[in-house]
Amino acid sequence: MASADGMIVNCAAYANGRRVADLDLEAVSDYVAKDGHFVWIGLHEPSEDILKTIQAELGLHDLAVEDAHCAHQRPKLEEYGASLFIAIRTASWNASEHTLELGETHIFVGSRYVVTVRHGASLSYAQVRARCESTPHLLVHGPAFVLYAILDFVVDNYFPIVDALEEELEGLEEAIFDGRAQRDTTERIYDLKRGLISLKRAVSPLMDVCNRLVRYDQGLIADECRPYFRDVYDHVVRINDHVDSLRELLSSALDANLSLTSIRQNEVMKTLTGWAAIFAVITLLAGIWGMNFEYMPELHTRWGYPIGLGLMAGIAGTMYRRLKRAGWL
Repeated sequence: MASADGMIVNCAAYANGRRVADLDLEAVSDYVAKDGHFVWIGLHEPSEDILKTIQAELGLHDLAVEDAHCAHQRPKLEEYGASLFIAIRTASWNASEHTLELGETHIFVGSRYVVTVRHGASLSYAQVRARCESTPHLLVHGPAFVLYAILDFVVDNYFPIVDALEEELEGLEEAIFDGRAQRDTTERIYDLKRGLISLKRAVSPLMDVCNRLVRYDQGLIADECRPYFRDVYDHVVRINDHVDSLRELLSSALDANLSLTSIRQNEVMKTLTGWAAIFAVITLLAGIWGMNFEYMPELHTRWGYPIGLGLMAGIAGTMYRRLKRAGWL
């Protein structure tokens, strides 16, 4: 079911782990009132009117609905009576632009309903729904298992992003230490660091969300589902640690790039200084003999010119060998 210009992606009722009906929003409250049933609604950037309709059908809290409509929320878990409101950050990697794109998903969870609201860059949850419907023995646990499946899907999509960021870092390190670093290398490092910070802001608060869900004792999370949330928590911890490691390596890469750039500049300056010293002596001798005073015996010596050139060449050669041995040339 998809309607309202794509804002309502899906709206279905489930019982005993199986899909029993596709619904209009106005019929949601009827199925929520039935024993053994729950409703799963998927929305994509819905209008305020649609959220108000769902709020009226399910009795959602005003503050939670306001957050879901405005978006731009940090990952969090809030309790409103017997229901939960969860905000999480979704992420995707734009391979062509080499940039991280972030979105949001807001989840309303009650004992008989799940509502997902997607904003920005986010993959469709169609495959999550298909996965849940293919395992009715797990879907029978209701909204708690749906919540796990959504969190697991979002967190699993962090792994390829971390891998892509790691490949970007490896490419930068090769360029830096192979001497292929260019003027935009530092800019690329800062862009990558900004992406890691954004990912860190999405992942770090999610650890607290998952930990609270594992320990949630208000009856909404069945005991059978707690191991699944613990698995998601473990994945989030792994990703968070990996992001921290990449940030440290990236800082080291930035320091190495700046240090190597400074060393290369020093090498260039040493070379230029060495050649300048050689030509300074030659220029000194040429300047002395170019003063054209009347009484300069060297000017009237038959072999004065070749002797002068030989003297210049000898001094220049001697200085070149010494500077070369000292590593300045």
